[in-house]
Amino acid sequence: MKSLRSFLHNFFQNKGQHVFFSLLIAKVCAFLGSLFIIRILPAGEFGTLSIVASVFAVFAPFSGFGSQQSLLRFGAISTDLLEKKLLSNYLLRTGFIYQLLLSAIFLIVSLFFISKYEDILLIFLLFAVRLVGFYLVSHIQSELRIFGNNRGFAQITNVVNVSGVILLLVLSYLFGLMGYLLTIACTPFLALFWFRREHFRSLQKALKFHKKEIWSYGLHASGTALLSDALFSADVLMLSFLMNENAVANYKVAILIPANITFLALTFMQSDFPVLAKNYRDKSFLADYIRNYYKIFIPVAFLIFVFGLLFKTQILQLFFSSKYVGNSWAFALLLGGFCLNMLLRNLYGNLLSAVGKMKINTMVSLFTLFLLIAVSFILVPRFGFNGMAVSLSLSMVLGGFALMFSFFLYLKELE
Repeated sequence: MKSLRSFLHNFFQNKGQHVFFSLLIAKVCAFLGSLFIIRILPAGEFGTLSIVASVFAVFAPFSGFGSQQSLLRFGAISTDLLEKKLLSNYLLRTGFIYQLLLSAIFLIVSLFFISKYEDILLIFLLFAVRLVGFYLVSHIQSELRIFGNNRGFAQITNVVNVSGVILLLVLSYLFGLMGYLLTIACTPFLALFWFRREHFRSLQKALKFHKKEIWSYGLHASGTALLSDALFSADVLMLSFLMNENAVANYKVAILIPANITFLALTFMQSDFPVLAKNYRDKSFLADYIRNYYKIFIPVAFLIFVFGLLFKTQILQLFFSSKYVGNSWAFALLLGGFCLNMLLRNLYGNLLSAVGKMKINTMVSLFTLFLLIAVSFILVPRFGFNGMAVSLSLSMVLGGFALMFSFFLYLKELE
C-alpha cells in the first residue's frame, strides 16, 4: 500500500465508500437539524438545549460501558464466524444492563441544573431515552461491520439519520422544542427493525477472548471517547457557568461548522478501522497509511482553512443570519484548530485505538481536558467566548502532538 493509488484502491475494495458516505450523510443530517433549530428557537431555549446536549455528548461514548468498541475491535481481529456471533450476543446482553445504569446516572446529573434553568428536567428525560436508542444503533452498526457488511451498515445509518432529520424538520416546525425532543428520543429505536431472534439466543460455546480483556479495552475506549467528547462539551458547560445562555448560543454558532469539518477525516478512518485493527503489527502498512492519509488531508485542511478565513463573515451571515456576524473571529480560530485536529488528533488517536493502545489515548485525552479547563478559566473572563475558542484550539493541537509522539514510539517498537 505504498502508493496513493493502491491506498484508495484498497479503500474501495473493502467497501469503505459505503461507510464513508453513510457517515457523511449522518453528519449532513445532524448539521441541517442543528441549523434549523438555531433558526427557529429563541437564543435562551437554544442555549438550554445546548447545555443538555453537551452533557449527552459526554455520556454517549460511554454507552454500554464500551461494549460496541470491544465488539468492533475483537470482532475485527477474529476469523471465526461463530466466535463473532458469540461475542456480539454476549456484549449485547451485558452492555444493555450497563446502558440502563448509565441512563439513570444521566438523569441524576440533571439535578445540578434544575434550579438554574427552567424546564430542563423534561429535556434531560427525553435525552435519557435517546441514550438507550443510541446504544442499540451503535451495537447493530458494530456487528454489521465485523461481518464485513458495510452495505448493511450504510442502510441502517441512512434510515435512522434521514428519517430523523425529516421528522425533526416537520415536528420542530409544528411543535417547536417539544417536537425536536420527541424526534431525537424516538428515531434511534428504528434500529429495532434490524434485530433478529438470534440476537437473544445464548450460544453454547466459550469465548476465545478473556472477558477481562474485552471489558478492559471497552472501558478504556469509552473513557477515551468520553474524555475526548468531554473536550467538546466542557467548553459549553463552562460558558454556561462562567457566563450565560446567550454566550453559549453565540459560541455554538461559531463552532458548528468548524466542528463538523472533521467528519472528513473521522469517516475516512472509521471506514478503515477493521483493516487497521487486522494490521496492527504491520509497521510498513501503518507507516504507508500515515503517508497516504497526509497526501489527501493536508491539501483538504489547507483549502478549508483559507476559504473559511477569507469568507468568514459571509459564511456566518449565510447560514445563521446577520445577528451572528460578530462571531467571525471565534469562527476563524476554531476553524484553524479543527483543521489541525484532522491532521493530528483524529489521525493518531484513531490509529492508537486500532492498535489497542487505549491507555495512551485515555491519558492524552485527560491531559487535553484539564488543559482546556485551566486555560479557559484564564481567557474566558477576559475575552468571553473568543477566549473559549482560543482555549479549545490550543488544547486540541497540543493533545494532537502528544498522540503523534506516542504513536511513533509504538511504531519504533515494531520489528
